[in-house]
Amino acid sequence: MESTVPEIGWSLSDHVAVITLDRPAKLNAVTAEMSAELMRLANWCNASDDVRAVILTGSGDRAFCVGSDIAELDAYATPWDFRNRADYCDSLRRLRKPLIAAVNGWALGGGLETALTCDIRIAAESARFGAPEIKLGWVGGGGMSALLRASIGESNAALMLMTGDPITAAQAERWHLVSEVTRPEDLLDRAHAVAEVIASRAPIAAETAKANLRAAATMPLDQALTYERDLQTVCFATEDAAEGRAAFRERRPAVFQRK
Repeated sequence: MESTVPEIGWSLSDHVAVITLDRPAKLNAVTAEMSAELMRLANWCNASDDVRAVILTGSGDRAFCVGSDIAELDAYATPWDFRNRADYCDSLRRLRKPLIAAVNGWALGGGLETALTCDIRIAAESARFGAPEIKLGWVGGGGMSALLRASIGESNAALMLMTGDPITAAQAERWHLVSEVTRPEDLLDRAHAVAEVIASRAPIAAETAKANLRAAATMPLDQALTYERDLQTVCFATEDAAEGRAAFRERRPAVFQRK
């Protein structure tokens, strides 16, 4: 498996895939071609048993991602064409595998939406997060309002959305926008460490945990509890669950096969 677009880096080792937005001169702004490649990679990761966790990061030390390349936005013939474009956040939301954002710099606009789409966010001390669309006359369209509100609360989300001003990594951690903040030089090592732990767990259970969390965000409590119990039953019937029980009895590490 290789990336077919030079601006998208790709690697896979020990069940951990790394996708890198590699356009540092443009602060890793996403083009239509890059968006299509992210969709292709997400589909491949979903289909491959070799992938158990995915890390998403940006190239260079200035930016994680600053959203869509604004220079391309006037190319859409009509606003309706713009509305129906292939969106990179939608591509990443198709991932069933756990997705970790390693935020190495500016995460602005669609770049913030991209980070919010990830299940776990780890940031370098130098990272900055912002929703500056209001300064350009529009608002985010890749899940910004819903995901930001769910992450940091209504008042904090309103402050970011209505001013367009960025926040620091330290503020993002206080507001629970990110799980951890590291030194820039430690960021990818920490992301890999988390991904490797996830990759060592039962893969179907990890995907189920992700599905459960997403369902819980939109379901009433009684429905969410029922759905969780149903997914627990599915997991319990897998060979990996049987291996986990056997390993517990035998006091040895479990070896999971995604079966």
